[in-house]
Amino acid sequence: MNSDAPAYGLWLLAVVNAGLFILFAFSFFKPRTARDWRTLGAFSAFVVALFAEMYGFPLTLYLLAGWLGSRFPALDPMSHDAGHIWPAVFGWSADPHWSPFHLLSFVLIGGGFILVASAWRILHEAQRKGRLATTGPYAHLRHPQYGGFALILIGFFLPRLSRLTKRRIP
Repeated sequence: MNSDAPAYGLWLLAVVNAGLFILFAFSFFKPRTARDWRTLGAFSAFVVALFAEMYGFPLTLYLLAGWLGSRFPALDPMSHDAGHIWPAVFGWSADPHWSPFHLLSFVLIGGGFILVASAWRILHEAQRKGRLATTGPYAHLRHPQYGGFALILIGFFLPRLSRLTKRRIP
């Protein structure tokens, strides 16, 4: 991969990805009422913001550019590999994709998927038998799927939080 290629400003990619995700949600959700359309609109706004941040230009980079420039003058915030703030702040020089923050995000995402899958299995079985789900994850959490989705979102958020910039090593 060419390290001089910009990691941001890829607006066409942001629009295509947002469009695909919104179309996918629309095909399953099929809004009928005004409330359904508002819900789809809120989801669409989230997806547009996500891909604008991911491929367009990160708001966090804009907000922190002055502080980062004065604190870490050797940073190049416009390249992908340089897009990690935590390794720069802590002075780590290794590949940022193997930093403790990325590893923790893998654990959170995997744990969230495991929690959702195991809870779904228990819920489906209880629903089939016409009973309340009270075993497995339901013995400890009221809504394990929400907990799992929260873990997944935090797992995805953690590297984004760290994906601002990284110190260049000469």
